[in-house]
Amino acid sequence: MEKRLFTSECVTNGHPDKVADSISDAILDACLAQDPGSRVACETMVTTDFCLICGEITTKAVVDYEAVAREAIRHIGYIYPGDGFDADTVEIQCRVHTQSADIALGTNDEVGGAGDQGMMFGGACTQTPELMPLPVALARALSNRLTQCVHSNDLLRADGKTQVSVEYDEAGNVVGIDTVVVSIMHAADFEIGELRRYIREGVIAPVLAAYGFDIADVRNIHINPTGNFVIGGPNGDTGLTGRKIIVDTYGGYFSHGGGAFSGKEPTKVDRSGAYMARYMAKNLVAAGLATQVQVQLAYAIGVAEPVSVRVDSYGTGVISDEKMTELLRATCDLTPGGIIRKLDLRRPIYAPTAEFGHFGVADRPWEQTDIAEELKRLACL
Repeated sequence: MEKRLFTSECVTNGHPDKVADSISDAILDACLAQDPGSRVACETMVTTDFCLICGEITTKAVVDYEAVAREAIRHIGYIYPGDGFDADTVEIQCRVHTQSADIALGTNDEVGGAGDQGMMFGGACTQTPELMPLPVALARALSNRLTQCVHSNDLLRADGKTQVSVEYDEAGNVVGIDTVVVSIMHAADFEIGELRRYIREGVIAPVLAAYGFDIADVRNIHINPTGNFVIGGPNGDTGLTGRKIIVDTYGGYFSHGGGAFSGKEPTKVDRSGAYMARYMAKNLVAAGLATQVQVQLAYAIGVAEPVSVRVDSYGTGVISDEKMTELLRATCDLTPGGIIRKLDLRRPIYAPTAEFGHFGVADRPWEQTDIAEELKRLACL
């Protein structure tokens, strides 16, 4: 029988693009900590011995952007002089100006409109306890485990990538794990054979076991398949904020609207709308109304109410998709202001999302399932 495989990847917080995301979100958090009404769209670029911070920020907060960036870089683990990028010696330049007055007209608290046009997607399914697709859940868990190991093993460096291929049957049920790929930057004196044993036993095996799989049953495992990975991080590749949008969401298993998250405060519906779509999809699945759901929202800049709301249960719903859409509209305030209030988004909570993931993490406010029972009641189940 032909294999039905689906593959998702993830990266550690030391991947160059994630370094940029982390700096942008650290600056966002620093602004919100002093001024919850801050308007922030912060973009970062990192490369060899250089960091550029750009964007539009209107805030009452007094923030030393350079100091925040250096602390974010240090927290990630880029602290080794001579590696081409470290917190103490990297050159940092800032090119930040205030938010466009034209945008502010439609997003101020009186109007409460969306900060941009666009569509956002959220998804949930019953493949994992956190109601995430298994490929991306495993890839994320592997990356997060790598990040933990970096801070406990000084032979590892922060830049890493993971990838997992899951086999499904014709009905969409998980059959097993076909392939796992892990690549991690390391010190020059970490012998490749020992590194591979360390990753196999200390990263892959415990992560798979936590999801009920035995490493011995995985058909293919590739650990640093090219051999040495000594040159990496921003010294190996340029990093940009918002370039890992599939990693940040569902690993390609559900759709993505195209908007990035990091560095954006919640009037930017690219971020808050995607969080709300996940919240609604997860609650529909938690309510038992479907085993797999995708929710789409769409907005016009400066307009508060979404221009469209759509539910797709891929034929798994116990009620119609149209009925589920009606239930969401009756239960949730989908204006940017309503989303911000419901999920309490004007807080400095964003740096951990750049580091450990946006979805499937229990303490994220959009991961709560507090309306599941109400949805179930309204559906008369």
